[in-house]
Amino acid sequence: MTISIGDKLPETSLSLATPEGPVPVSSKDYFAGKTVALFAVPGAFTPTCSARHLPSFVEKADDLKAKGVDKIAATSVNDAFVMGAWGNQAGSEDIDMLADGNGEFAKALGLTMDASGFGMGTRSQRYSMLVEDGVVKQLNVEAPGAYEVSGAETLLSQL
Repeated sequence: MTISIGDKLPETSLSLATPEGPVPVSSKDYFAGKTVALFAVPGAFTPTCSARHLPSFVEKADDLKAKGVDKIAATSVNDAFVMGAWGNQAGSEDIDMLADGNGEFAKALGLTMDASGFGMGTRSQRYSMLVEDGVVKQLNVEAPGAYEVSGAETLLSQL
């Protein structure tokens, strides 16, 4: 079952990429008590993810925070080292890079896709969501291969 607006996020383990290395975090703890703009990509360093999706949140970070967002987070089925390197390359100090290395979070949300045709296995679908104290308030899931509704601009318009 796919997560919907009004649902509480499932509790899974994630790994926060930090300059000191990966830090394990539970989704329950990470999203508790704050408003988070979360976006997911099929893979760090992939073309659309690197050229458009992540940059939209880097560019709009101040605008999102001005509208009440406490944290901005990116997630992908990649390890924390890859997520950290991707974040460093993109200049995203305002964005927490949450690695979903085993795809547990994506699976629990019901938002996986089969990218085995590209040699990538099971990955997260591309989406964005606004989460308030662990509850989904907005959800923007892309059609396969699309990048139309999950950018920072969409979340800004929904705040």
